[in-house]
Order: sequence, then C-alpha cells, then structure tokens
Amino acid sequence: MVSIVVPVYNAANYIENTIRMVCAQTYKDWELILVDDASSDNSVQVIEDVISSQKKRIRLIKKDVNAGAAAARNAGIDASSGRFIAFLDADDVWKEDKLEKQVEFMERTGAAFGFHSYEFGDEKANPTGKIVHAPKVLRYRQALSRTVIFTSTVMFDTEKIDMEIIHMPQVPSEDTATWWRILKSGYEAHGLDENLTIYRRPAKSLSSNKMEAIYRIWFLYRNIAGLSVLESLFYFGGWAVRATLRRL
Repeated sequence: MVSIVVPVYNAANYIENTIRMVCAQTYKDWELILVDDASSDNSVQVIEDVISSQKKRIRLIKKDVNAGAAAARNAGIDASSGRFIAFLDADDVWKEDKLEKQVEFMERTGAAFGFHSYEFGDEKANPTGKIVHAPKVLRYRQALSRTVIFTSTVMFDTEKIDMEIIHMPQVPSEDTATWWRILKSGYEAHGLDENLTIYRRPAKSLSSNKMEAIYRIWFLYRNIAGLSVLESLFYFGGWAVRATLRRL
C-alpha cells in the first residue's frame, strides 16, 4: 500500500480536486493522509464534505497550531501504515497513472528512495511544456548542485529505508534538506524519467522568487551541508546554471 501524505494550509481552492485526483489513480492500494496545518479558510470543511461522499481510505489530521509544512508532513509520516510513502502538495497535479508507474519502478529497481520527472504548470496547473527530467541515479555530491528532486514526485520504500531519516527538519527548504541528509547517509535516489506530475507555480514576482531561492540554497549549503564558503560558492555556481536552464 502507498501512504500519500498531503500538508494542507488554506488550500480550499485546490483540495477537493486533489482528493478526487488521488481517488482516480489507476493504482488503487493507497491511503490518503491529509494534515490540516490550522488553516484559516474552509479547507477542513471542504475535506470533510469530500470524505463523507468518497467513503475511501482518507484520513484528516487537524492541527490546532500552524507549524509549517515540515511538521505537517511528519505528522502524516507518523500516521502512515503503507509500505510506500509518497508526498503530494495540495496544489500540485498527479497524472492518473503516477502511482501505478512509480510503484512498479520502485519494485523493479529495488529503490529505497525514488523520484520522477515533472512539468512546470501555470497558476491554473496548465502545463507549460517545461519538463525537468530525472537523472537515472542521484548521489549526495551531485544533488548539491542540482535541486532536481521535487517533493510531489518523491516515494520511499519503508522496507528499505529508516522511517526516522525521512522526517523533515524545521528549516527553510525542509524538503531539499531532507533529501540531502538521506543521500549523505549513503542512500541513492533513483529517478524515473517520465513526466507524471505538474508543479503549479503561483503568479508571484519572478525577482522575489529568485531572491528567496538564492537565500534558501545558501542557507542549506552553510547550515545543513556544513560547507565552507568556497565549497558553497562552487556548488552554488552549478546550481545557478541548472536552475536558469530549467526555467528557460
């Protein structure tokens, strides 16, 4: 079974479609764990209405205090019971055969840590044609200069990886920090080069996005990876080039 963990925060505009999208997956052996992070909109009501109509393996965890996506995902991990754990952000879109193809890939390769290619979408999740291709294998040093692993494409096999190591820290870019920690411990990330997810990009200032991304990656180099300034500059150069090409 696949345990699908979805952090929810003020996602009322998306969450019904997200739930129905999971229910429409061609792979049927799943449980959906929605963790509401003290939303101030009507996300909880929307979820409860959909759950009552679907009557499937859908659980809602309601947090009283907003603690961020990392804490919400960790709560979902702790509540999971499936062999596989997959992450999905509430505003992203999975193709209907995503789970079927990724579970087959995980079983065929014996991967403990898997991810796949994805496509950028606009604020309405319309595909833009900009696809980020997953490399066959990604190791720690390679990952430092290419943030190619997107959260909504990740799957873990809990029979092959320690559950504790996949919990996310409370830091900026907690997902990337988690992938680096796992890879640094000796695991490899196995990539399926098939586009199975659309990454919805909200309409924000491009310059604002760039500055935030630069701050986050520098923080990760210095505080998570523990790199020197010179090492950080080296990997930052590779990251900047790849990040630019990815968006062209």
